[in-house]
Formats: sequence, C-alpha cells, structure tokens
Amino acid sequence: MDTEVLVVGAGPVGLALACGLREHGVAVRVIDKAAGPAATSRANFVHARGSEVLDRLDALGELPQESVRAMTITTYAGDRPMMRIRFGDPGLRTAAAPMVISQARVEAVLRERLAELGVRPEWGNGVVEIAQDATGVTAVLADGGTVRAGWLAGCDGAGSTVRKLAGIGFPGVKVSERFLLVDGHIDGEPALDRSGTSGWVHRDGMLGAMPMPGGHWRLLAYDPAFTDDKPSEEQIADRMRRILPGRTGRPGLRLGEVTWASLFSVHRRLADGYRAGRVLLAGDAAHVHAPFGGQGMLTGLGDAENLAWKLALVVNGSAGDRLLDTYQAERRPLATAVLRGSTAATKVNIADGPLGRFLRDQILLRVFSPAWIQRWITYTTSQLWVSYRGGPLGGRGGRPRPGDRVPDLACERDDGTRTRLYAELRGTWAVLGDRADAAFEAARRRLGDRVVRLHASGSAGQALLVRPDGHLACKGGPAEFGRWLDEWLDGALG
Repeated sequence: MDTEVLVVGAGPVGLALACGLREHGVAVRVIDKAAGPAATSRANFVHARGSEVLDRLDALGELPQESVRAMTITTYAGDRPMMRIRFGDPGLRTAAAPMVISQARVEAVLRERLAELGVRPEWGNGVVEIAQDATGVTAVLADGGTVRAGWLAGCDGAGSTVRKLAGIGFPGVKVSERFLLVDGHIDGEPALDRSGTSGWVHRDGMLGAMPMPGGHWRLLAYDPAFTDDKPSEEQIADRMRRILPGRTGRPGLRLGEVTWASLFSVHRRLADGYRAGRVLLAGDAAHVHAPFGGQGMLTGLGDAENLAWKLALVVNGSAGDRLLDTYQAERRPLATAVLRGSTAATKVNIADGPLGRFLRDQILLRVFSPAWIQRWITYTTSQLWVSYRGGPLGGRGGRPRPGDRVPDLACERDDGTRTRLYAELRGTWAVLGDRADAAFEAARRRLGDRVVRLHASGSAGQALLVRPDGHLACKGGPAEFGRWLDEWLDGALG
C-alpha cells in the first residue's frame, strides 16, 4: 500500500477528514486537481457545531479572533426594518462560538493543522480512474501515476469525479435561477450596520449584505433577470452596482472595489449512497443544497468527523467494515433534513408571485419575530441539536441517550489538571465518571491508549463512554461498555 487512506479533495471536508484520521494514527495522502488553495469561497459562516468540530481537531487557531462577531440578521422592506434574528449559543453549553469567516481561512488553518500532523496536500493532480478489489483501491491520477490505498474518500465537491467513477447516483432538481455573489467595499450614506447581516425583500429579488473581516462586505442577490450567458466578474460587479441602491432603498450606497464576483444557481441533490465498497463520500460530493442557513460547510465538517473515527477503527484492525455502514445511517438522514430546510428557505426568499410575496413579507416576517422563535432558529441552524439516538449506534433510556451530543464539559484529569471534554477528544475516546475505574479498564481493553478517564461535575452516577466526535457511545458500567464494544467492534468484524 502507498497509503492507508487516499483523500481526494483538499477543501474543508477533505482536510478535516485527513486531520481526523491522522489524529487516530492513520496514514493519509490528500490530493486535489486544483493548482493550489482557493483564495475565495462562497461559504463564509461557521455555526457553533462547525466550530466544535474544528476545536476537536485542534484546528480553531486564531479563527475566533479573526472572525466578525456579526450575529444578527435584520430583514428590511426598503429602509424599514421588519424582523431581527440574533444567533448565538442557545443554552447548549458550547465553548466554540459561531463565526463569520471565509472558508478560505478555515481551509488555511486546517492545512496548518494537517502539516503539524505530517501531511501536506498534493496539488494539481486529480483522479481519473479507480479500481477496487478485496484489499484496496487503485487510483490512476491525471499525471499518469497510480496510488494504491486501502480506502478512498471522495471529498471533491458537487461535481465529484470520485462519485462518478464509483457509479453512485446523484439525483436532484434545480431550485432557483441565478444568484449574484460579490465581495467588495461599500461606501455611501447611510452606512450599513456592521454588527450583523442585513437583508432586503424586493419585488425584483432579495438582496443580502454580510460584513466580512477586513472591512469587506459579501453581497448576495437573487437576479433571474440577469441573463448573460457567461458574464465576466466585472459584468457581475456592474450588475450589483446597479441594483444595490434600489433594492436597499438607500440611493446613496455605492459598491466600490470588488475583490471577487461569481454567479450560481441553486440545486438540491443527494447521493444514492455514501459508500461503494472501499470508496466513501463526504461533504458536497454527497449532498448539495441552497446556501441559506450556512449549512453546507457545517454539514460537511460533521460528515468528516463522523467518518474519521469509524474509518480509523477499521483501518487499524479494531473493527470490521460493517461499522462504516453506520456512517451513512447517521449522516444521510441529517443531509435529507438540511436539503428540505434550505430548499424551503430558498423558495421563501425568491417568491415572486403576489401570494408568495404576501406570505413572506406580511405573514412569515411577523411569525418569526417572537424571541422564542428566534431561539428555535438559532438552535436549528447551529446543528447542536444533532443526535444519532435513532440510528444503529443509538439507544433508549434516560438522558443523555446513546447517540446524543455530550456538551463541552469542564473536566479534570486524574492528576487534578483542569481541562475541557472537547480538548481531550482529539483522536481519543473519553470515559466520564468519578467511580468509573472498572468501566475505564473495560474501554482500555478494546480501545487501548486512545481512551482517557475524566472527572466532571455531576458525573457521580453511571459512567459515560464518549465517542471522539462528542456523542455518547454508551453509559453504565464495565458490562455495558463491554457489550457495546463487543457488538460494534467484534460484531463489525463479522
């Protein structure tokens, strides 16, 4: 074998997967057909769940300090504010706050973390052919070389070559016509509020403005009337300059220097499966949807973390590949829910008929105004609610149930050193409980030195075995730990 896992795609999902695998000691190569790292990106918001994943990968770096703390969305009709939603921690005990930050910066920090773990992406060389057998995958690269790997992970985006070569279907539909996307400076009076995102409903199409680091703004406008077939960046920027004052009701606003401009339509697609033998998919290669709600990169990072610890157990010989079937079982239902939600949000935002505009502008904006509704929106978009209790690794009983997210608890190690749960879950499992010696030893017999014992306030009852992705594996004592590990490690071996 040239490597144990070949990751195709050096975007945030591929980099996060590679970091997660390396934390578990798995040999990884990362390749990407692009000539080098992207300098621009469509994604620019990391919800709390995404920040937690980066934290557990030790890849937050200085991102929280660099990010813009713009946690509100204010919707206007002309210059009249109609609704304000505030984002934040909805009481679910996360130490990793949501961030307004460019995906390009997230990728840069992930590359730095991956380099610390001994791996650097290989640019300018994609996959053109793959062949599987009982022991691995042979990938033929664009430069004519080959790579032999035990497993291959396709993290190469919506147009995934890996998905196509693996013969995995990607059905879906087009949801909307064109959106304009522009990054640049905005001048004029009255100045836009940089404490949050502003959005305007308008009969010609919605327009949104999000503050970005460095004094920049990101502008997003639905513009089906813009029919140029293959416009240049300058043409897109000029179009945005023309529509910005009218749709915002602020004739003094001017779009100045533009650093990037793009055009896109919204599609909704979901892969028929996340696995074909020794080939697995994650991120946009498995699901694509509308940008509303900032769910794309967030869902992909969750895919990467879920897959990493499971694939690591299989590669290291601690579990058979039946465990990998739980990856799709846990993550695909979430992608289905995200697709439904983002599609509904898109249809609301682009409604152009009289009835649709009335429902959006007069009814929905008022419905979403109460504080408890806004907390629910924050709760939903954060993905801190995600639980796998209904999946094959889930369970019943009192809370927390197997499959539930365990909060980032303040803990102590055996020597009394203070720490946080998520700071310990870096390629590691955790046993929580003040009287958990026997349970800890039961876990160590199956997981070796990749398990740590921690003490948390209020954990004097049953011991908890926490997965590397922060979800509860099982609770109880050594017997319960042993049964769970036997079922999903020995059992997966078949």
